[in-house]
Amino acid sequence: MILYLLAAVAVQAPEVPAPAAAAPIRRAQTVRRYAGAATQGAAVGPNDVYSVSNFRLIRFDKKTGEKRSEWSGDKARFPHINSCAVINEELVCASSNFPATPQVSTVEVFDSMSLAHKRSIALGLGTGSVTWIDRHGGFWWAMFANYDGRGGEAPRDHRHTTLVKFDDQWRRLEAWGLPSTVLGRIAPMSISGGGWGADGKLYLSGHDLPELYVMQLPKGGGVLDHLDTVGMEAEGQAIDWDERQPGMLYGITRRTREILAMRLPLTR
Repeated sequence: MILYLLAAVAVQAPEVPAPAAAAPIRRAQTVRRYAGAATQGAAVGPNDVYSVSNFRLIRFDKKTGEKRSEWSGDKARFPHINSCAVINEELVCASSNFPATPQVSTVEVFDSMSLAHKRSIALGLGTGSVTWIDRHGGFWWAMFANYDGRGGEAPRDHRHTTLVKFDDQWRRLEAWGLPSTVLGRIAPMSISGGGWGADGKLYLSGHDLPELYVMQLPKGGGVLDHLDTVGMEAEGQAIDWDERQPGMLYGITRRTREILAMRLPLTR
């Protein structure tokens, strides 16, 4: 009888939520602002910065801030371009049908100068909504967001946000989940931005909080290691590293829709 009662209590015991990570101590310094009219994120190239706003992209001169080129697409075909990165002289963008379901993700590739659309790569359904894409170590990397409410696809929720490693033919090779210390801070939304830093660490940004999550691939298991949390002015959203200036990160603030250039000391 005693064993039976103990088992019953164990079954009925409420689940204790995993603790969220502490608020960030280190902070990125904003060193420049661009009037970018950005709503989703920013990208940066050798001489340009880019505003990303769903079905609208704008290229600005990095030195002067002057607008150089612009692209506007069909809203029905490009409802949610979330982030972009300059890779091999092309602007490679993560695009999805968010907030529609079932979730469909594509890679949209543009000429980095004229912003002419060049091609699409369909990533299909079943993983989530792709939010960022990067090239690192000879592979493609992409994060697929999942949400608790709007834009989510039950039974998946924010805990199913997934980092996926692809080969050159966009075949899935490996995938990792997020630790509870990050999941506790992004809930009920997901990861909106990310990219590999010059220090070999993976930096992720959420949807709302002004902070970065410093991550690395685990030496065992299928969950990323959370190394640090760094504050920044950008309230989450898509980010991009300036490869010409290690430690310089670009993001946006939705309060004014400005593009922000932020300096962040990298870890060793």
